[in-house]
Amino acid sequence: MTATAAPAQHTERVPLKSWLAVTAVTLGTFLVVTVENLPMGLLTAIGAGLHVTDGQVGFMVTVSGLVAAVTAAVLPVAIKRVDRRLVLLGLILLAALANVVVAITPDYTVLIGARFLVGISIGGFWSLAAGIGVRLVPGHAVPRALSMVFFGAMAANVLGVPAGTLLGSLTHWRVAFASLAGLALVLLVALAILLPKLPATEPVRLRTLADQLRVPAVRVGVLATFLLVSGAYGAFTFVSPILQDISGVGPKAIGPLLLAYGLAGIAGNFLAGAAAARNTRGTIIAVSVLLAAVLALFPVVGGSPMNGTILLVLWGMAFGGLPVSVQTWILKAAPNATEAATGLNTSMFNLAIALGALLASSVVGAIAVSGVLWLAAALVVLTVVAMWRTASQRPS
Repeated sequence: MTATAAPAQHTERVPLKSWLAVTAVTLGTFLVVTVENLPMGLLTAIGAGLHVTDGQVGFMVTVSGLVAAVTAAVLPVAIKRVDRRLVLLGLILLAALANVVVAITPDYTVLIGARFLVGISIGGFWSLAAGIGVRLVPGHAVPRALSMVFFGAMAANVLGVPAGTLLGSLTHWRVAFASLAGLALVLLVALAILLPKLPATEPVRLRTLADQLRVPAVRVGVLATFLLVSGAYGAFTFVSPILQDISGVGPKAIGPLLLAYGLAGIAGNFLAGAAAARNTRGTIIAVSVLLAAVLALFPVVGGSPMNGTILLVLWGMAFGGLPVSVQTWILKAAPNATEAATGLNTSMFNLAIALGALLASSVVGAIAVSGVLWLAAALVVLTVVAMWRTASQRPS
C-alpha cells in the first residue's frame, strides 16, 4: 500500500519497541499461514508415514481452512471486550500445542483433531492482527505497519512453506511441524514481552461484515478471492505429486523447487503491487490469465523436470501477484470500511483454501492430478470473466 506523505510536523519518531511489537505480529502472521499450508509441500511424505492417501492428507488443509474461515468472522464477536493481547497469546499457545500433537501422533484421526485447533489459531490471529498492527504505532506509521503485517502472510506462502518442505525432506516431515511448534513458543515469549495491553476499542458485530456484501465492488473482490484461492490452493495442495507424477521430479528436489516458487512469488508480489496501484482491474485480469494458462498447460507440456520447473516458477510469479492485487481492489472498494471489508475477504480466503483443498482431494481421488490442474484453471478463468464484466465498478 502507498501512503500519502504526512506533513513534516506530524512525523514523530516511532519507538523501537513499537516496531519490534509490529515485527512480532508479522512473525505471527508468518507462523499461522505457514502452519496452515505446510501439509501441501509434505503431502506425499505425510501420506506415506501415516499410510493414508494423498486425498486424506489434503483434508488436513480443508479442516484448518474451514475452521479458520468461521473463526475469523466469529471470534471478534465472541471475545467482546477481552484484552486482545491475551487473546493473541492464547491463540499462539494453541498453535504450539496443536503442532506438537501433529508432530508426534501416529493416528490420522488425532492429527485431524489437531488441525481443527490449528484452524482456530489461524482464523483468530488473522482476524485481530491487522487491527492490532494499527494500534501499535502513531497514525503516520500505520501504512508501513499494515504492510509489515500483510508481508508476514506473503512470506509464509513464498518462503515459509518451501523452507518447511525443504526441512521435512532433509530430515522428516514430523521435524518440520515440531520446528513450527518451537517457533510458536519463541513468538509467544516475544509477544508477551513486546505487546502492551490492548483492550477492545468497540464491539464488533456480524452485521458490519454482512453490510459489506451490499457494496458491488466488494462482492466482486470477494468473489475473485474465492475463485482464485480455491483454484490455486486446490492445485497447490497436490504440488508434490504433480511435480513427481507429471514432471518426473525426485522427492528430494521438491523442497528446492518450492523455494524457487517462493522467490518467484516475491517477484510477482512486488511487480503486481506496483501495477495494481495504477490499474487494479487490469492487473488482476493479466495475472489471472497467466495463472490459468500455467495450470492448464502443466499436464500438457510439463512432462519433464525442466519444463515442470519453468512452469512452477511461472505459477509462483502469477499467484504471488494475486493477493496484493485483490487486496488493493478491496481497499479501493471500501475506503471507509477497510477493516470490515478486509475481515470479510480474509474469511473468504480461508474458506476458499478449505473448499479448494476439499474439491481437489475429491478430484484427485477419482482421476489423476491432471484433473486437479484443469479444474483449478477453470476456476481462475471464471475470475477473469468476473473482472472483465466490472469495468464500471469503483476500483480501477
